[in-house]
Amino acid sequence: MDTITDLNADYWSNRYKQNETGWDIGHVSAPIKEYVDQLTNKNIAILIPGCGNSYEAEFLLQEGFTNITLIDLSPVLTKKLEDKFNTYNHKQLTIITGNFFDLKGKFDLVLEQTFFCALNPSLRKAYVDKMYDLLKPGGKIAGVLFDHEFEGGPPFSGNKNEYEELFTDKFIIKTMEPCYNSIEPRKGTELFIIFRKSESQ
Repeated sequence: MDTITDLNADYWSNRYKQNETGWDIGHVSAPIKEYVDQLTNKNIAILIPGCGNSYEAEFLLQEGFTNITLIDLSPVLTKKLEDKFNTYNHKQLTIITGNFFDLKGKFDLVLEQTFFCALNPSLRKAYVDKMYDLLKPGGKIAGVLFDHEFEGGPPFSGNKNEYEELFTDKFIIKTMEPCYNSIEPRKGTELFIIFRKSESQ
């Protein structure tokens, strides 16, 4: 399979069925946990695209956040999430099976954790445009991007210079620094980011 052109629902569903989920660290990542820990408004609208097993959502729910949306291409995964989060689904939590680029809605915050790097690199400009459309005025993307060269993909390579060029047209880069709290296998390969939607568009 040419994974660059066939990163569709079947591809990701098969990865979950075969438990080929090397990106899954089994818990909320420390950079995102620390960012969430300093948020005071528990009612903000939060989106987690390409949500995977959604340890971030689990943590948000434990912390009392009330307006979380998850979206993933894989119906195998989203069915699992509906069972896992049965108590919260259609209340504090919305789970969507579908393509991020078709999503409608407005959000205060998007949490980025291994979604950007899983997309075909040809979609990166479309990612920026879609994030801009989905975020409310002053809304933010926060999370982790790889600063690393990979063979093939996913995950696909990326670096700080590329991200600066890609995002600065529509976002103000508040933070883009090497993570000091990455898990051991990813030390030195991750950037923590906070990008705020620019109002000058």
